Amino acid sequence: MIKPYLYVDHTKGKGRGVFTKENIPAGTRIETSPVLVLSYDDTQTVDTTKLHNYIFLWGARETRSCIALGFCSIYNHAYEPNCEYEMDFDEETMSIITRKEIKKGEELSINYNGDVTDTSPVWFDVRKK
Repeated sequence: MIKPYLYVDHTKGKGRGVFTKENIPAGTRIETSPVLVLSYDDTQTVDTTKLHNYIFLWGARETRSCIALGFCSIYNHAYEPNCEYEMDFDEETMSIITRKEIKKGEELSINYNGDVTDTSPVWFDVRKK
């Protein structure tokens, strides 16, 4: 499920990102998409490719990874994101939920560190809006 008001567009300095055509209230589940779970060995292989930038650590011990379908892998990183992601290991899905009200035309973001308050450096230079 991806809300119909979401769309992918180019964002300056970041490549593609996810945007909204409508205002979205805080606490809205805007996407729930299936994931493809990769084994530890497959994760090691993918880490040597461009796909490294689009996978998420997976499982309670984070020894595997997943490729999230839908728009999940297109949301850009922010240290103060307006969305957060939630993983369901049993159902093998990933959801995106808004943390605050989002205005029409605004880009949606997540914290790639997994915890919305984690300001640890990521593997690329972070660009401001």
